[in-house]
Amino acid sequence: MSVFNTIYNILWGDLITIPLPGGSSLGLSLLVLILIPAGIYFTIRTRFLPFRLFPDMLKIAVEKKNPTQKDSISGLQALIVSTATRVGMGNLVGVVAAISAGGAGAVFWMWIIALLGSSTAFAEATLAQIYKEKDPLYGGFRGGPAYYIHRLFKGISKKRSVIAVLFALSGLICWCGISQVIGNSVSSAFKNAFDIPPIYTTVILVLFAAIIVLRKNATVKVLDVIVPIMAGLYFLFTIFIIIKNAGQLPEVFGRIFSEAFGIRQVAAGGLGAVIMNGAKRGLFSNEAGSGSAPCAAAAADISHPAKEGLLQAFGVFIDTIVICSCSAMIMLLAPEKLTKGLEGMDLLQSAMEYHMGSFGVIFIATILWLFSFSTFIGILFYARSNVAYLFGDNWASQTVYKIIALIMLFIGGLAAYTFVWDLGDVGVGLMTVFNMIALIPLAPKAVESLKDYEMKHKTRL
Repeated sequence: MSVFNTIYNILWGDLITIPLPGGSSLGLSLLVLILIPAGIYFTIRTRFLPFRLFPDMLKIAVEKKNPTQKDSISGLQALIVSTATRVGMGNLVGVVAAISAGGAGAVFWMWIIALLGSSTAFAEATLAQIYKEKDPLYGGFRGGPAYYIHRLFKGISKKRSVIAVLFALSGLICWCGISQVIGNSVSSAFKNAFDIPPIYTTVILVLFAAIIVLRKNATVKVLDVIVPIMAGLYFLFTIFIIIKNAGQLPEVFGRIFSEAFGIRQVAAGGLGAVIMNGAKRGLFSNEAGSGSAPCAAAAADISHPAKEGLLQAFGVFIDTIVICSCSAMIMLLAPEKLTKGLEGMDLLQSAMEYHMGSFGVIFIATILWLFSFSTFIGILFYARSNVAYLFGDNWASQTVYKIIALIMLFIGGLAAYTFVWDLGDVGVGLMTVFNMIALIPLAPKAVESLKDYEMKHKTRL
């Protein structure tokens, strides 16, 4: 526990504290110190890719091209898998927590960080494509940070790289921790909404998950259906709420921008909380730089590596600018006196009840179930390549890890908080550190791929 807490504090604790006006301070953790400069670096190296090539992202997303390899997935399917894991509980509870702690201004910083994260997501997904390899077990392709870290340090040698092994282990630890949190969040939401005992919710959740993840190549087919439906429904209901409360929009956006720069917070000494809560939510909701999404990006059978990079950059936009903003609007358009003193799911469900009556509570519980379920089966898709890197190509190791994750999901549904839950935070933090060790040195490869894509794109025109 002592070692675990030390690692947790190094990753998430305030390594540097910067004084701000009004007696506030800005605490910067190791991960923030890594990811924000990396986002700025990649944004400059790609010549502000999120702004320049946003039309290309949309065009590639609607491109219809059949995979060339049997059992491989398309670029769009890889985007759907990564969206399934990005669009999770953090988009609901995490955004609410950020606004509760940092005020409406946290939303602005969440948007800024997402724009920077898009460029980082492009770089790691493009590298995953460049260094992917054929998957003898599942068919198609596999890869991700473990594989491009290996190529950086070991070349084509079959001897494993220490940094790549540490990344792969961190990923597997992270996803086991997340599995427990998913189980608990779903069972708690259904207990609040329907008064259903956690054991029933948990058993059904685990059974559904087991049927999908223990079958070969069922994950992508299921996510192809679930993700567009859940994201689309959440977006449409939010649009309905926004239209219904259109008269309040100027006031809401006024709060977001004024509080973002601390006009009210400076006096209260809370500017640091505004910036950091928005920044942390933006960084860890979209996962850019953590190395998770490249595990899906590598599996895509697509005509150019940079195309998958652009799709994953678009995934950050979907996650933060669209879905996280939906949660923010649901909360900010509800009266402050109604939500005061509440936090987490209670706060979001109260806001939704205000907007849509008792149906709103049921809707949020159902959406949380879909978000969480898709996250769970999505992270097990990610785990494939890491398990293969560590233990080789055999079904036994793949199946054992899936069973362990299902057990964690079950335990989480019934148990109160334990330190094991923090494995998710520690795991994703370590993944980010190990990923960045390779991502920065390999940046020229991603930039070169982008230039090649743009040159060929102009030639076609």
